[in-house]
Amino acid sequence: MKAVKVQAFGNPEVLAVVDLPDPSPADGQVLITTEAIGVGGLDVLLRSGALATYGYTPGHILGSEIAGTVAAVGKGVDPAWVGRRVWAITGVGGGYAERVTAPEATLVPLPAAMSAVDAVTLGSSGMVAHFALRHAHFTRGESVLVRGAAGGIGIMAVQLAARGGAGAVAVTTSSAERGDRLRELGATHVLDRVGEGAADALPGYDVIIDIVAGADLPSFFARLNPNGRMVSVGAVAGQPPADFGMPMVAAHQKSLSFATFSADTVPESDQRAATTELFAAAIRGELEAVVHEVLSLEQAILAHQKMEKGEVFGRIVLTPSES
Repeated sequence: MKAVKVQAFGNPEVLAVVDLPDPSPADGQVLITTEAIGVGGLDVLLRSGALATYGYTPGHILGSEIAGTVAAVGKGVDPAWVGRRVWAITGVGGGYAERVTAPEATLVPLPAAMSAVDAVTLGSSGMVAHFALRHAHFTRGESVLVRGAAGGIGIMAVQLAARGGAGAVAVTTSSAERGDRLRELGATHVLDRVGEGAADALPGYDVIIDIVAGADLPSFFARLNPNGRMVSVGAVAGQPPADFGMPMVAAHQKSLSFATFSADTVPESDQRAATTELFAAAIRGELEAVVHEVLSLEQAILAHQKMEKGEVFGRIVLTPSES
């Protein structure tokens, strides 16, 4: 089978298409013939070597989210899965391939009306956004700021906050064009990357969902209302400064809160239930799968180049040539 391997940490050109034996599903796993593979910010960080200190090494196959058809099952797995179209999480790798193993516990059956491309666009991004808003204790009527709203998680956070009855949904983004597209998805206020540049900007927000982190994160504590909550779900601009929490401490009387969120802390059964509902909502027309571009597996380098240039609005999806 064809797969994309990280030959060495570095720029997108370190990715290479290689021939590998088909994997075999271990106990509790299934083998999936992929139809669509999501490209995410985590993939870019892993390829660059930014997460090497966590034990990742060259030779890694990227890709954590796929959709396709179950071809075989491992020991202890219900054989009725064979032949079914599913969405699945592979973990932190293995997805950039024509055939992939995934735990049975992550599988979500695809409705007949759901394409594989839309599934990997909505799936993990929507699930993370859903639980991040829950982690922030977001309630109807509250104002929400989504920092870094043009990516998959940000777009889903905008839609889910609007669908959940937010009193206002502000976004930070890099251009007026992207701002217009985010307004179509539910944003009510469009700010620049540092949270300014809008005459109608609110003085503060009850919830901030932050996908960016980086050097500017500390300045956003000033944009929280009293009892405001900021939840960090990503670090596409790198880690924040070591003393990033000092503005929050200095504003002690506002009772501000900061939290990180990872879907790894959510039980798999809850992840599956949330993803199933996201797919159903999309089929009902309540959520939109925003696909930036569909590329072939062999174009993984191009996909990562586009990600690094900040050209992507929504999700890039890879599809195997044989699909």
